[in-house]
This record gives sequence, C-alpha cells and structure tokens, in this order.
Amino acid sequence: MRAYREQAIVLRTYKLGETDRILHLLSTGQGKVRAVAKGVRRPGSRFGGRLEVLSHVDVQLHPGRTLDIVNQVELVHAFAGLRADWSRSACAQAMAEAVDRIAQEGERHVGLFVLLRETLLALEAEPADPAAVLDAALLRLASTAGYHPHLQACAACGAPGAHAVFHLDAGGLLCATCAPVGAQPLAAGVLEGLRTLAQARWEDLDAWAAGVDGRTRRACAALVSSYLTHHLGAPLRAWDLVPR
Repeated sequence: MRAYREQAIVLRTYKLGETDRILHLLSTGQGKVRAVAKGVRRPGSRFGGRLEVLSHVDVQLHPGRTLDIVNQVELVHAFAGLRADWSRSACAQAMAEAVDRIAQEGERHVGLFVLLRETLLALEAEPADPAAVLDAALLRLASTAGYHPHLQACAACGAPGAHAVFHLDAGGLLCATCAPVGAQPLAAGVLEGLRTLAQARWEDLDAWAAGVDGRTRRACAALVSSYLTHHLGAPLRAWDLVPR
C-alpha cells in the first residue's frame, strides 16, 4: 500500500524496544492512527523533537500490518508552552486522554480534531482558569462524540425548561414528571454554569469562572467528570492532576 499524508495531533506516546516509540495520533482523514516512529529515541533523531505529545504535525505514514510507520514529520504547531506550565499541561493531557479513548481507528471525525485543536489553542492563550477550559472542552467532547447532554429540555419527554434534576443515565435534565422519586435537584447556578461551559466562547470562560462561587464551580466540574466517566466507563487518569 502507498504512503499517505495526514494532519495530526499526538495524543499519546510510549516506548517500543531500545530506540522506537509507538504513537497514538488523531488525524483529520483516518481518525485515530497507531504508528511507530523508528529510531526516534536515538540521540540526533531527525524528527524526535517533533513528535511530543500535544504537537500538531504534518506526517507521512506508510501502512503496516499492525502499526503504520512514520516516514516524514513536519511540525505545524508545537504547543510547547503548554508542556512548560503544570496547570495548563495537566488540562491538555486530560483532554488528549479523553480524545484518545473516544476516537476510533479508521473512523474519520474532523469535528473531534477541530475541538482538540481549539482546546489546545485556548489553553495556550494562558487563561486564568485552565480547568474551566478543560471542563468546557470535555462537555463539548461528549456532544461531539454523540453523548450530547440535554440542558435545554427534558431528556425523556422533551419538555423545554430549566428543569431541576440532572440524570446521568437519561443524558441530561429531567422534568418533575420524568425524574425518579427522591432525585436531588441541581444547586442554584449549576445549570447555568453547565450551559455556559457547553456554549460560551473560550475567551469568556475566565469571566464566568471568576464570577461564580467556589461551590458552584466545583459542582459543575464534578458533573462534567461524572458525565464523562459514565460514558467512558472509567474516570480519566489525568483528572486528579488538574489543579482546581
């Protein structure tokens, strides 16, 4: 098979043998790609520094039996500043982990690529509250992946309104008629916070985070985490590393 070229973001890397490295790439045309970069860990490797996690690259690959092989790499955007800052790096790593778990090999999903790149750019802009960017990105990731949280109407019957109960199994808000008996209502401000995370411009998230009390902020973050964990089947390993 012929070599092919892709725009891709490096989601994950791990060692293979003495000098090679396996990469998980999110590409624009092939979805997730698992590839091997041969000799990349040798001193003086011609493209070792271009294949760091979070890097946006233009890469040429040759199809292999189990892993494709990296032939050429050009760096498009290094996002080096993210790796130099603990808080923003932890948020970026958590997003990359979530995308790695959602993306499928051989399934093209340009929206997923665009969302990840927008998230990295938003974090690179040095927001005052990087965790708010992560929470917004994860909630939008759920929508992009087909797990859209219903925040404008009842997830069961479709009745519009600011309903008080958020139910993980139902996929969002439930009205008083559809909510299970004894279900706990959302605390004041949490629904509006979730709607902000789902819809606000990246540059407006700092103002929101600065304007809400810590309890509401933590409740929003906890709901986002619970919602992703429910659909992914396990919590993100990087979640606990995110400073809040």
